[in-house]
Amino acid sequence: MYFYENLLLAKFVLYITITKDTKEVIEIMGKVDDNKKLKMNTLLQTAFDLFTGKGFAKTTVSDIVNQAGLAKGTFYLYFKDKYDLRDKLIAHKACQLFDDAHKQLEGVEINSLEEEILFLTDYIIDRFQKQQSLLKFLSKNLSWGVFQDAVGTGSVVSRQFYDHYRNSLVKYNVNCENPDLLLFTLIELISSTSYNCILHEKPVSMEEYKPYLHKSLKKVYEVFVSVQD
Repeated sequence: MYFYENLLLAKFVLYITITKDTKEVIEIMGKVDDNKKLKMNTLLQTAFDLFTGKGFAKTTVSDIVNQAGLAKGTFYLYFKDKYDLRDKLIAHKACQLFDDAHKQLEGVEINSLEEEILFLTDYIIDRFQKQQSLLKFLSKNLSWGVFQDAVGTGSVVSRQFYDHYRNSLVKYNVNCENPDLLLFTLIELISSTSYNCILHEKPVSMEEYKPYLHKSLKKVYEVFVSVQD
């Protein structure tokens, strides 16, 4: 009986020790992951500030790491070169924009997918008008924030926004044979017209063009979908 009790005690102590060690390992790994994310986000934001301020061509990797306060070796843990960084940054910034748009959409009462599309269009245009440096940097690659992870695998980046879109198709009983192609077409139209009308006011200003953009988006929507009763 004494031996059996000691054996149970030894197993319990061993269990507590392993559990404690496992928790410590998990905590350490969590801190390492947080540190990696912090460094990568620091590099991304620093690069964005330099690319939009100094210009992409004139910005070097040394400029980025020096301003970020990180070693050059750290840069190459995350990116192949500044071109790789630029592509990932485009996807990152576009993804942030769609996530912000999704949050705004969650706070309003809308009764159809078509209304959601027009709301999101106006939100994105408003952001671009206020942050023209962001529009200029993204150029005409806004769709990267939803469909491309900047290395060409085609995976979804802004998961929240994309899932909301797919759920809305079901919510509003919308039948669409190719929902991804619809979303891609809508985003590309918003992106290209914003770039030309906001930055260059060609062929007209965005305020003058917006009513036509709304009508065009509705027509594109009608081509792709049918609403079930």
